[in-house]
Parts: sequence; structure tokens; C-alpha cells
Amino acid sequence: MLLDHAPDVLCLQETKCPDGSFPTAALQRLGYDHIEFHGQKGYHGVAFISRVPLMNVERREFCGMGDTRHIAADIAFNSGHFRLHNFYVPAGGDVPDPEINEKFAHKLQFLDEMEDWFGSFTDESIVVGDLNIAPYETDVWSHKQLMRVVSHTPLECERLEAVRTAGGYVDTMRKHIPMDQKVYTWWSYRAKDWSKADKGRRLDHVWMTPETAAYTESVSVLREARGWEKPSDHAPVIAVLEA
Repeated sequence: MLLDHAPDVLCLQETKCPDGSFPTAALQRLGYDHIEFHGQKGYHGVAFISRVPLMNVERREFCGMGDTRHIAADIAFNSGHFRLHNFYVPAGGDVPDPEINEKFAHKLQFLDEMEDWFGSFTDESIVVGDLNIAPYETDVWSHKQLMRVVSHTPLECERLEAVRTAGGYVDTMRKHIPMDQKVYTWWSYRAKDWSKADKGRRLDHVWMTPETAAYTESVSVLREARGWEKPSDHAPVIAVLEA
């Protein structure tokens, strides 16, 4: 990804890597001198790998769980800056009922805390990450079949929309890809031929405050990455901003 596409900033989620084991030196040899991470062994974890300076780095804890699911930093842009937030939202388990599934209850609490926090934002900002929710009908391969499946239930979709609205964010992927066009960022490992089956979901998002969103040239999914050797089940999302 770094060699072929050379992003200015790469945002990672679910690194599952404790801070002391992060491969900083190897990444710096590729020209990425600014690296920040928030990780733990075997679970969660987020990171920035950047060619440009990362300022005022913050790592926020949600739900009192001690999980490493957020990191933020300021990045200079034009004559000012924007704040970049990188999230890994809890997946929520298998049963979409908070009364019997603690993981789903945790996910809803996490979203509620995001909404409360986003409502206090005043600066230009970007939110990226694996938000583990596909909010619209064209974000999933079958709206009818997935309405009762965690990641596309009405409750989750409503909560995610409340989070986005609280921060005044533009869903920039849908700004550049028409709402009637299906788009996915995740395909299960369970499918023998993921591309032919194409049973995907758009779980990864790029939101921007309106002034910053106006600078986007494109937001796209690098679908081919899902077919790389030893791939992630998520494909990278690439946002291009005109400076």
C-alpha cells in the first residue's frame, strides 16, 4: 500500500499490536517519519503512518473499557489545519439485542459517547475508520437479508447517523459515489470467491466537516486490495484532497 500508492497519511485500525512492538523503524525507512499509535496486544488498536507532521496527538478512551480504539492529531492544510480522528468502533457481536448481548450494548454505548463528544466540536475535522456499520441500503449486498444482522440493523444505522449529524459531517464517500450505486469496503473471509459472490458491506467511512469536504477530489475504495496475498477482509478507502 505504501510503496504502490504513497498516501500522505495512512490510517490503520485493528492493528492488534502493543505499542512497544509497532514496526516504526521499518516504516520510517519508507519515508514515513511521523508515526503515532494506540495499541494493545491481540486486540483493537489504531495508528497513523504519515509523511507530514502530526500535532497535538490525543488518545481517547471510551466506555471506561481501556480499549485502544481512537487516536487523533492535527494536520496542517492550506493556511490552517484540520483535526484527524481515527476510530475502530466495536463490532457488536452476533446478536443485535443489548439486553442479552454485552458486546452489542457496548457498541451502542460507544456510539452514544461519540455523539456526545462530537457535539462539542468546533474546528474543521475529519473522521475516518472502521465504524462497523453499513448505514444505507446500498451499503450492503442485501438490505432485506441483513436488516437483522449486526452492522446493518435499523438501531445501529440510526445511531451512526446521529453521530455523524452531531459533528455536522459530510459522508464524503457518498458525496462522490451516488447513493443509488452499491459500494462496499468489507467482504467476509467465509466466501470461497469473495469477488464473484460480492456480498459486501460498507463498514469503513470518511467523514469531513463541510469546509474540508469541499476540497475532496475523490473518495474511492481500493477493491483490488481485497484480492492481495494474505489480505485483510477490509479494502482501503482512499480520500484525495486538493491543497
